Formats: sequence, C-alpha cells, structure tokens
Amino acid sequence: MTETLKLCSGAEAVQKFQKAGWTAVRQKGSHVMMTKPGYQWTLSIPQDKELGPGLLRKLLKQADLTIEEFNNL
Repeated sequence: MTETLKLCSGAEAVQKFQKAGWTAVRQKGSHVMMTKPGYQWTLSIPQDKELGPGLLRKLLKQADLTIEEFNNL
C-alpha cells in the first residue's frame, strides 16, 4: 500500500524540513530557501496556505525523503 501524501501549508513544510535537518538560509519574496550540507539542491518553498501535491512530491524527491518520512515529521 502506498502512503498518502498529507498536504500542508508552506510554513508547515518549512518546519517539517527543518526537523529533517534542512536550514532556512534566506527568504526571497514569498519563498523560503532551505539548504542541507551534502545536498546539491536548494529547496524553494512558497509560503502558500496549501502546497500542491506535485510541488510537495518534487520537494521530497530533492530532499531525498519518502512520503512516509515526511508525514511523520
């Protein structure tokens, strides 16, 4: 059975990625940029009320997190 991705706001996503070791380095407009040592990606998380499932999946892939890991953060 595949885990269902729980949608969340941009602020909630930032908190979850911080728990996974990512650091918010700057905010440009409505987007928070996050980095993590050893990763080539900079996550750009819009501060919307609800992030779409496609965007969340893309961020999870870049962060090397599974849906289950993200939901449990």
